[in-house]
Amino acid sequence: MTLEFFKYQGTGNDFVMIDNRQLLFPKNDTKLVARLCDRKFGIGADGLILLENDELTDFRMVYYNADGNEGSLCGNGGRCTVAFAKFLGVIDKETLFNAADGKHRATVEDGIVSLQMQDVSEIKEKPDYVFLDTGSPHHVQMVDDIKDFQVFKEGKKLRYGLYGQIGSNINFVEGLNDAGFAVRTYERGVEDETLSCGTGVTAVAIAMHRAGKVSTDTVKIQTQGGELRVKLEERNGVYQNIHLIGPAEQVFKGEIEC
Repeated sequence: MTLEFFKYQGTGNDFVMIDNRQLLFPKNDTKLVARLCDRKFGIGADGLILLENDELTDFRMVYYNADGNEGSLCGNGGRCTVAFAKFLGVIDKETLFNAADGKHRATVEDGIVSLQMQDVSEIKEKPDYVFLDTGSPHHVQMVDDIKDFQVFKEGKKLRYGLYGQIGSNINFVEGLNDAGFAVRTYERGVEDETLSCGTGVTAVAIAMHRAGKVSTDTVKIQTQGGELRVKLEERNGVYQNIHLIGPAEQVFKGEIEC
């Protein structure tokens, strides 16, 4: 089978995108997904995303981790899927689509995608870290000298040691002088540090707001792959009207024999 694919990236978080509205992709072939995401033997990506028809919304996003297994919500992947849907002519500037954690609204204009995330009400605050779910589970921990921090070593240790086989994404955070935050993330499923993680950035923004380290409704987050913004509202301990905002672009397209 000759497969047409598109490559997208959002602040360095990269994805193989496939138009699967005709349902031709073998969705249960985890080995194929893993091979396509392999950076040496395939196309190379942090994940693979199928865009499919949906009865109730504009489209459905189906996300796979780089290990070939279907994953939970990917925030940057969601933003890239919105940009892909616009490229395909499925949507114009606004959309409502379905993902692993439910329906999402989004807008796209001039290469910037604003993705509305699900409300967050449950936040577990521990002495050294915060745990919350923003469509995917996230551990948020403050560190010093994040530039030289051993993200892979410490992230892997926490991902398995604290959260077991199911695991959690692990985010390490340091405050910046301009009131923003620098974030580096170890992602489960990829099992390595990625240049950016959208649900992780969202989790960090909420955790920093809950800790009183930021008082504005817009939080700037600097990832290894670029800057993202998170807009949020907090009412009676519930975070709502959360938007993950940043660039998403098509890198290239091609064909590969499967």
